[in-house]
Amino acid sequence: MGYSQISLDISEGIATLTLNRPEKLNAFTGTMMAEINDAMDRTDADDSVRAVIFTGAGDRAYCAGADLTPEDGRAVFASGEAVEDLSDPRVRDGGGLLTLRLYQSKKPLIGACNGVAVGVGITMQLPMDIRLASENARYGFVFARRGIVPEACSSWFLPRLVGTSQALEWCMTGRIFDAQEALRGGLVRSVHPQGELLDAARGLAREIADNTSAVSVAMTRAMLWRIPPGAHPMEAHKVDSRAIYRLSKGVDAKEGVQSFLEKRPPAFPGRVSADMPDFYPWWGEEPPYE
Repeated sequence: MGYSQISLDISEGIATLTLNRPEKLNAFTGTMMAEINDAMDRTDADDSVRAVIFTGAGDRAYCAGADLTPEDGRAVFASGEAVEDLSDPRVRDGGGLLTLRLYQSKKPLIGACNGVAVGVGITMQLPMDIRLASENARYGFVFARRGIVPEACSSWFLPRLVGTSQALEWCMTGRIFDAQEALRGGLVRSVHPQGELLDAARGLAREIADNTSAVSVAMTRAMLWRIPPGAHPMEAHKVDSRAIYRLSKGVDAKEGVQSFLEKRPPAFPGRVSADMPDFYPWWGEEPPYE
């Protein structure tokens, strides 16, 4: 699939996905949603990809929210078209369709926010596993100031990341805040000069790619996202026990021990496409949309 609103570059085990509408401050559209989802399918299926970095084209914005211009600003639903009748069962939030796909990723996702990120521009970053910001990044959960509510499953993701109190403040005021406030609130891991942001993101991706088992990382990502924080620890113990048992008998565990004993970097042979544990996915079918 050729892309018109994003670009996808894969090099040395790291994929970089760039929102590529700089003339529109990388504003979100249905086309962009479909292209990102397609890119996620490609990176999940490509065993050479060990991590995916998200950023925006240009030096002003990561994503300035949904495109509200008449030619591009139609609501995006499951059918890929605007639906006028809100009783229509096809009515789906386009940002939610995107974040649900990111949530399902088998590869670690790293957000490198290089400027303004408001509305879906920030909510799409919430399912990413690590978020970094440039010094000029600005964030805003601005929905209440537009007479609507948070979308893209952010009422689930945001409190998990920053706590309910901080999530409520940012969403109820709808104000724009800077990268340092995002850092203090736990929304981002670190803040970097604009020119150093992608290097920092690539450094994290390189650390994952060079030192870890792809199968182990995919399982760990699923376990940390999918075991509810309010559940009894027995729920974690059930998954932990099966995962440790299966992976300990696999080729990556053998290589992990051998490389440690031989004091050399590991060369894990396991592939996410073929070597996930036999009980993965353990959570069964996703809840149906009703």
